[in-house]
Amino acid sequence: MSRDRSLDIAVTGMAGRFPGAPDVARLWEAIEQGRPLFHRLTPEELEQAGVPAELADDPAYVPVHGRLADADRFDHEFFGVSPREARLLDPQQRLMLECAWSALEDAGHRLREPDTRRTGVYAAASSSEHLRTLLAGGELDDPEFDEAIVANERDFLATRIAYKLGLTGPAMAVLTACSSSLVAVHLAMQALNNGECDQALVVAASANAPQAGHLHIPGGILSGSGVCRPFDAGSDGAVGGSGVVGIVLRRFQDAADEGAPMHGVLLGSAVNNDGAGKPGFSAPAAAGQERVIREAFAAADVDVSSLGYLETHGTGTPVGDPIEWSAASAVLGELGAAPGQIQVGAVKGNIGHLDAAAGLAGLVKALLVVGRGTVPPLTSFTGPNPLLDQDGSPLALPTAAGPWRGPEPRRAAVSSFGIGGTNAHVLVEQPPAAAPAAARADGTSGEDRLVVLSAADPAALRRARARLADHLDAAPETVADVARTLARRAVLPYRCTVVASTAAELSAGLRAAAPEAVAAERVPAPLVFLLPGQGTQKPGMALPVARALPGCAEALESCLRAFGTSLAAELGDALYDEAFPAERLEATRLAQPALFAVEYAAATALIGLGLRPSALIGHSLGELTAACLAGSLDLPTAARLVEHRGRLMQECDPGAMLAVTCSVEEAEQLLAESGAGLEIAAVNTAVDTVLTGPVVEIDAFAAKLDGRYRSRRLRTSHAFHSALMDPAAAGLREVLAGIRPAPAEVPWAGNTDGVLVPAGAVVTADRFAEQLRRPVRFADGLTTLAAAFPGALAVEVGPGRVLSALAEAAGLDAVPLCPAVSAEGAAASVSAALGRLWTTGQPVAVERLAGRGRARHLPTYPFEGPRWPLPVRRVTAAAGQAATVSYADPVPEQSSATGPEEARGPVELVCELWCEALGLDGIRDGADFFELGGDSLTVTRLARRMSQVFGVDVPVRELLAARTVDGHVALVEDLLIQQLVAEAEGAL
Repeated sequence: MSRDRSLDIAVTGMAGRFPGAPDVARLWEAIEQGRPLFHRLTPEELEQAGVPAELADDPAYVPVHGRLADADRFDHEFFGVSPREARLLDPQQRLMLECAWSALEDAGHRLREPDTRRTGVYAAASSSEHLRTLLAGGELDDPEFDEAIVANERDFLATRIAYKLGLTGPAMAVLTACSSSLVAVHLAMQALNNGECDQALVVAASANAPQAGHLHIPGGILSGSGVCRPFDAGSDGAVGGSGVVGIVLRRFQDAADEGAPMHGVLLGSAVNNDGAGKPGFSAPAAAGQERVIREAFAAADVDVSSLGYLETHGTGTPVGDPIEWSAASAVLGELGAAPGQIQVGAVKGNIGHLDAAAGLAGLVKALLVVGRGTVPPLTSFTGPNPLLDQDGSPLALPTAAGPWRGPEPRRAAVSSFGIGGTNAHVLVEQPPAAAPAAARADGTSGEDRLVVLSAADPAALRRARARLADHLDAAPETVADVARTLARRAVLPYRCTVVASTAAELSAGLRAAAPEAVAAERVPAPLVFLLPGQGTQKPGMALPVARALPGCAEALESCLRAFGTSLAAELGDALYDEAFPAERLEATRLAQPALFAVEYAAATALIGLGLRPSALIGHSLGELTAACLAGSLDLPTAARLVEHRGRLMQECDPGAMLAVTCSVEEAEQLLAESGAGLEIAAVNTAVDTVLTGPVVEIDAFAAKLDGRYRSRRLRTSHAFHSALMDPAAAGLREVLAGIRPAPAEVPWAGNTDGVLVPAGAVVTADRFAEQLRRPVRFADGLTTLAAAFPGALAVEVGPGRVLSALAEAAGLDAVPLCPAVSAEGAAASVSAALGRLWTTGQPVAVERLAGRGRARHLPTYPFEGPRWPLPVRRVTAAAGQAATVSYADPVPEQSSATGPEEARGPVELVCELWCEALGLDGIRDGADFFELGGDSLTVTRLARRMSQVFGVDVPVRELLAARTVDGHVALVEDLLIQQLVAEAEGAL
């Protein structure tokens, strides 16, 4: 009988940092090996951590902790946090921001875009030692005191994450001591099933300074040996640990319908409290633990016979473990579990007690157990605690790692109990089988794919490349899956792309030497589409763009239907068959419709990908494509014109064309000197002019040049844009007689004069006959576009890169869409061109380019921010002497005002006050206060300081509106002028 999944919850994202394990994968390695990850501190490390010598020398002091590496690092710029706020912010909240990002990224949630899923945040953390230390220093003034409270109090755990990550569901902090994070999971599950949100992030941290040891008190909960041994005969208590954990939850069916990969499934949960039925407030109670387990099974609607693993609270205390064992044995046995059916685990033996994050760490371990099908051993286990009643118990103590031996599907339970009596229990199940990798037959595997990667700075991008390459080397993925997964991640300023068809190619491309990344433009450069003319055509030229551009094949079919039936069939053969005779395609009657069709289709597909041109320019035939794409001509009209144009030009007398490396003025002088009956066909650049005329005269002229100028004969059968085209121009005018062009929707540059046709303008139909006869002033058109659209980026939409070279000569950056000469790799070159556009900041919809791959769990963002020295409260031995506050490392010096304030002007003073408020070393021109990490509290403090320094009342509202350093300077100057005027008027 299949299970009703309507209330099940999928775990779609997971991330964490643990003692001795920087991520979940490394944590599992230690768990599977039964390896503890505690750190025994040296005397030097204890001193550096601020532990007084008299405490460190106490025989009862145990210098062991589950230390979290780099707990003082925080990538503040990534989250828009100023240096000053970063210093004030509780390290736990810093870690939670980074972990929340990673968990959501792992879940496939696209950050820095509107939160369409209404993501809720349920957060837990240990109390803030950081805040206590800051307050003990006595160095905070009143505004800073308020800021420190907001930066550290647990009221703001969830709301800060929601604000920084743009999450719009409920945001609440959950505080029930050690069970906080598993209670948060329960609340998140309820919220999802109640429709309060569509996705929930649960994140918890415990990482206070100093990460040192503890003073062992006989009979207390902390270990005297410095080893945590849950359920062991030698257990003597817990060891403290630091870490941060996050998971992302969605309703099962929502995740399944979307094809989201799952780490596991949550079947049900329960939360209760012991009440008064226990000997003391902090003591555990078997009755409450039994009730919560029973209630969780009822909520999950599963039979206990399906359970194979229990992740316990398992602190390793001699009394607490037997109570938990007794309670679990009683209720699970009562519900029908067989003796020895359920293997027991306790992650605290590996990483210590993570306090508020402990329950979530246990849940992550349980998900790994059911997901991988391996039951790990109890860590540091030597033999069972003699107080455990094992006779007939459904629980068993694993002493070595082994395969899952329980029922299928694999199911586990997780317990977490808090001081004060709040108990939580959750039931989990292995994830459903992943969909098979896409088959080569449908083009989703084995073909080239564009893989995109981005980061907030160049160093992070290098780390991201290396991490992904390492992952691919260790666990090869289908490139289509990697492309699809990464295309859905946040788009950050520094970007790279690789085109590959195999994991090995992708790994090699990621490791290949690359130029230093440059930040993509925040405002994309205007795009100019370049549409080539005749001469660039080749058989099969539609294949690369049709394969690489979504929507291109459909646009091409629409275009072909606009031509006559017989011509459309011939065009299809020429465009899709690389073996089509090249000499047939060189015929003008076929070459021009073929080029028009592939340019129109490729440009339409580019626009569908988000690449909307600011202007267009075509060369000869390409002008008709430009006019069509700009809206001056509709597709049926343009296709009819192109068909007639090609046929009429084909029927003209033969001729030839010669490209000469000289200016148009030099070409005209050469023609005048030679007396040749030739004409100017095109002015492509300042030193690239094309001549046209009869074959005999072209050959004679070329011979007369005699090396004075470089020249080359073009591969044409006719003398385009010469008097030999007069019959074609006359015939085309007859076709144009009934045509009325529409207003242009996009500006485009004309060939005959290089002048821009602005949006809204209507051209005469006769110009399309006139341009067939007159010279192509392409260089003038490029100059016009460069002036009208400063910094524009040109994209050559068609085969080859001839026009790209012309655009670059005119001072424009250019990207040829399909520069590959050979058919092999041509589609890859199109993908690479799109990747180049994306890296510059163009809004390429890369998700559409990724194909039909599956979402996968790939390495997440490689955070590695600067170190923020943690304040350490050093307690002296002298009675009555106040505590002092120092930093574990020297605090970087911040810029400060030097010299008398009167000696400096408003610009210097405003910049210095910004540095003081934000903790910066300097301010760049045009800087935005809020982009640098300022907020309403900081700007209030800034207003107070400005008022003090300048002696005028600086309104907060106006500072908020002004935002930039220039705006603040102008505001101050205006206030000072107003004050002077008022004083002068008062003196009269």
